[in-house]
Amino acid sequence: MVASEQSWTVKSALDWTVSYLERNGVEHPRRSAQWLLSAATGLSRVELYVHHDRPLTQQERDVLRDGVKRRAAGEPLQYVTGEMPFRHIVVKVVPGVFIPRPETETLVEEGLEFLRAHGGDEPLVVDLCTGSGCVACSVAHEYSSARVHAVDVSDLAVGTARENAERIAVGERVSVWEGDLTSPLPGALRGRVDVVLANPPYIPSSDMDELPEEVAGFEPHRALDGGADGLDIARRIMREAAILLRPGGLLAMELDERRVEDAAKVMEQWYEQCRTVRDLAGRLRVATGRLRESPD
Repeated sequence: MVASEQSWTVKSALDWTVSYLERNGVEHPRRSAQWLLSAATGLSRVELYVHHDRPLTQQERDVLRDGVKRRAAGEPLQYVTGEMPFRHIVVKVVPGVFIPRPETETLVEEGLEFLRAHGGDEPLVVDLCTGSGCVACSVAHEYSSARVHAVDVSDLAVGTARENAERIAVGERVSVWEGDLTSPLPGALRGRVDVVLANPPYIPSSDMDELPEEVAGFEPHRALDGGADGLDIARRIMREAAILLRPGGLLAMELDERRVEDAAKVMEQWYEQCRTVRDLAGRLRVATGRLRESPD
């Protein structure tokens, strides 16, 4: 990397970074450049243009240089900057923890819609496979009386989710547990939970080799591989959530678009009013159902 660092203003650094990332084949180079420069300077993306003539300090140049190298090498932008906007919050993300996707906002909205209509004053919510905690923290942030229990099998994810809950000021209402699906949750929750949300691993094993290098080479495979048909973990969640939920409580899961309809059919063994929901891009993304009064 060679640049005239002595004359680096915000604008010249941005222009140079866009050009460098573009030459190195980075998708959406301007967006990446804006986020990298924002992370280096502490300026918002709007402020980058307002303060376009501000010189960068040596420390800011060093941070930017490191970020540009990592992004040009294919590392996901979210890992490089250490954060990801999600609905109305910004969550911390670190290498080894699944990066939140915009489509997961649809899962949150399904849970919130149910809570607004049926949640009562202090609803109980469980978020399985929580990763960064984006779902749990969003629900707690947007539904101020909800008590959320989040679970992940990864100790790194659990630590990240706990930190995000504190950063977003919902730590008093978000409890994060380490373990396999519902196994670490308190027994007192059985039959009392209003909503179970889950974004489990859902990529069919045979498709893992076809994932983009930016995903396969950096994100945790345990958070991606959903077994032969992508529903291995989802089936377990259906059974285990039926023990946690109160009669009429909601289960909503984000899944591979090719498996959402299949999942909704399987859910009918325990749940009623099963349906599928499309994300903002129009793809089938979420399967939901309400626990029967007398599950089989």
